[in-house]
Amino acid sequence: MSQTSDAKASAEAAQAAASPAAEEPIIFLDDISVVFKTRTGSLLNPNRVTAVNHLTLKLHRGETLGIVGESGCGKSTTANVMCGLQTPTSGQVFFKGENVTKRSAEQRRHIGRVISVVFQDPATALNARMSVADQLLDPMRVHKVGTPQEQAARVRELIGMVGLPSSVLDALPGQLSGGQRQRVAIARALSLSPDAIIADEPTSALDVSVRAQILNLLMDLKRELQLSMVFISHDIQTVRYISDQIVVMNKGQAVERGKASEVFDNPQDDYTKLLLGAAPSLLHPDPSLLS
Repeated sequence: MSQTSDAKASAEAAQAAASPAAEEPIIFLDDISVVFKTRTGSLLNPNRVTAVNHLTLKLHRGETLGIVGESGCGKSTTANVMCGLQTPTSGQVFFKGENVTKRSAEQRRHIGRVISVVFQDPATALNARMSVADQLLDPMRVHKVGTPQEQAARVRELIGMVGLPSSVLDALPGQLSGGQRQRVAIARALSLSPDAIIADEPTSALDVSVRAQILNLLMDLKRELQLSMVFISHDIQTVRYISDQIVVMNKGQAVERGKASEVFDNPQDDYTKLLLGAAPSLLHPDPSLLS
């Protein structure tokens, strides 16, 4: 082989190694299951419910992974495993290649800085007695990030990033609209410059007119900040709009997965077809409904 061919092969190998597919995933769930005991059955033999059943997922840098399914399918439990709020009954959880299935206090602090969560209802996710400014400062104070001057500058930067005026910094959450509160919640999730955001039904508690604005904001932030994101919803149309990859869950299992366009245009599983038929898009309404 010539030197030119050798150089070309080396360059291709280096490019492959640097590609997203070759990188360690930010989050890797390896064959996890989560089983809960119920209050039914006997004291010694309670009944059990399998919320997640042998699920394997990977979230890569810069990717949005959509998880979709009806209520009770296990998608929120999966999110809780990802961010450390739930320990799996079996299987392993890896964060950037490190096994964090049973996380130490130090691992929890570290992961808390690089994975943030945006919850469904901003009214309960935010402290009703804290001003917006204090809500945004709190994560930086807890993790001791920056000087007071740097923290104050970061707060002003964050509130601008989510499209709110600086005048809201002195307001309490109850003085804001639902859409404004969710923007504050997103700003809070970004305060520590995380590698990934887990968004669990972030638009379901909002008015229809506001949902598309929040989705567009999340997409803009993902593109500008090179964020990875896990987007969870029961609406497959919404998930398709924002996601690169989609996982369809039913009864705790992934029944279909693939690129968003492939899952949407050529669904293979009957449950996926049912979701598509039952969820008219709020982002692309039927023209006949507007007449």
